[in-house]
Parts: sequence; structure tokens; C-alpha cells
Amino acid sequence: MKLASLKQGGRDGTLVVVSKDLQRAVPVPSIAPTLQRALEDWQNAAPRLNRVYEALNHGNVQTIDAEDVITLDMTALAAPLPRAYEFVDGSAYLPHVARVRKARGAEVPESFYTDPLMYQAVSAGFYGPRDPVLVPSEAFGIDLEAEVVVVTDDVPMAVSPEQAAGHIQLIGLVNDVSLRNLIPDELAKGFGFLQSKPRSALSPVFVTPDELADAWQDSKVHLALLTHINGEWFGAPEAGVDMQFNFAQLIAHAAKTRPLSAGTIVGSGTVANEDTTLGASCFAERRTVETLRDGKPSTPFMKFGDVVRIEMNDRNGASVFGAIEQKITAAGA
Repeated sequence: MKLASLKQGGRDGTLVVVSKDLQRAVPVPSIAPTLQRALEDWQNAAPRLNRVYEALNHGNVQTIDAEDVITLDMTALAAPLPRAYEFVDGSAYLPHVARVRKARGAEVPESFYTDPLMYQAVSAGFYGPRDPVLVPSEAFGIDLEAEVVVVTDDVPMAVSPEQAAGHIQLIGLVNDVSLRNLIPDELAKGFGFLQSKPRSALSPVFVTPDELADAWQDSKVHLALLTHINGEWFGAPEAGVDMQFNFAQLIAHAAKTRPLSAGTIVGSGTVANEDTTLGASCFAERRTVETLRDGKPSTPFMKFGDVVRIEMNDRNGASVFGAIEQKITAAGA
């Protein structure tokens, strides 16, 4: 099942069921006005939404309780969750962590292999998949981070990873925007990210795990995450490879001392592999590889006017989540 939100109906958008080929959609106000409401009543809402999805794909939507079918316009979409109660972002791909630390002469602590890195990210608002990324200054060091995310229903406190796996209801992508030149001073304070982590963008649709078939195994997505910058290939690392902590483990980590509300988004962190020939999912990664190879980075961070495209295709080459495609734009321009 594939779900999205239209830019109408208030801050939380209007929930629509989207066809498998991402061409058509059906508003479903009689089931749930928003995706957040659906997630809060997932056991009841999901089967009803799935019936709409099946009918939409088989061309007999008139047989169910749904509104008229519309042509899906990516520019009309908000993020599937335009705002969420929580967004916790991990750093599960340790090849990326190890390279970044090596470039500055630091080792990876042993604890990183057993205790996930995670921080509380901005969740009060997400960019839609075609919205511009607004940044006050290029001097901030504008970067993307292409990641996979999952969305939970209500997760009890202190769940085990095995239990947490059953709370993963939706999967999607995120462009976790980072302002690299602001990060060092913030981290030096010893209190975490704030100004260096602005709003992120979510993929056009979120999908249920069954949509991925055998590409969803062990609470990981076993597909390549493809990024282009200004139409040029930037990277396609394998999301199911070199992921030290799977999503069930990340959820259990986040819920160790608190429950998670339905609609919580959990990020994988920048997807990266040991094999650097597969490219990168962020400029910091590419610049780190250049530093280790050449002694200094040669690729600049992003500029106003640059266009980011992030997507994931299934094994038949069809887009699973639709593409995040955004222009980096001066705030107030």
C-alpha cells in the first residue's frame, strides 16, 4: 500500500491512497482525514486503506467507499507526514562514521558497534518532495543526506528489537538537510545539533513493508538509494549493506526510556557502504573520501540553484517512493 498527503486541509494535509505506479490517487476522508489520524488507529484504518489501494490498482474504485480518483501531481503533495510528533535520526552506517573520524585522525569507539548513535531531529515541519530547500546563506555549508526512514504506530517503552519490528508500519525516504559549517561549533558545546539541522524533506509516498516484497528483510531495505545532483549521478549505495543497526534495533534504542507516539519517524542516517565506488549519499562523505585520498576535499558544498534528486527503484526499475527533487534556494528569495 502507498500513502501520501495533499497540500490541502490544514497543516497535516489530506490523506490519499496512491496507486502502485504512482499515477493516481484517491482521497479517503471517510477512513482518515490525515495520515497521522490513520496511524493512531492503524489496526482499524490499515485494512480499509488497503482495500482502497487494491481497488485503485484494479480499476474498480467505484465499488468502495471513496471519493473520485485524481491524477497524482507531485507538486501538489506535502510530505506524507507534514509534521510528526517525533523524528529521531540514527547513524547506522558505520563506514560513513569511520571515514569521517579517520579523516580527522580519530578512531571509532568500540561502543559505536553496540550502542547506536541517534539524535532528536526537527519534526514540527517537513518539506514536501518538490518544495525548495530554504537556507539563509551558502556559507553555512549546505549538504543533503539521503536516508531511509520508517514510521511507527504506538511503541511501548522498553520494547525489545524483536517486538519493535512489529511496530514498523510504513517506510520512506528523507533528505536530511545539514549545514556542515555550523556543526563543529555546535558539537563543541557538547549539547548537540540545533541550527545546523534545519527542516528535512520526505519522499512523495510512504509504503507498507509488504510493498517491498523480499527487499524488506531483517528490518532493512535491500535496495540501492540513488542520488543525482543537477542531473549527474552522485551515488547509489546499497541500503541493506553495511547497516550496523537495523530499524528494529534503532526503534528499541529510541524507546529504551520512553514510549514512542504513533507517527514517529526513525531515520537510518546517511546510507554509505565500505565500497566507495558506489558513490555517496551526502557531500560530507564525498569530501571525506577525497581528503583520505588526496589530503584535502575538492568538491564544494551545495550552492543556490543546485537541484537534488533522491529515489529508490525496485528490482524491475520502478520507483518505489517517488523522487524527492528539490532546488536549494536562498531564504527570502
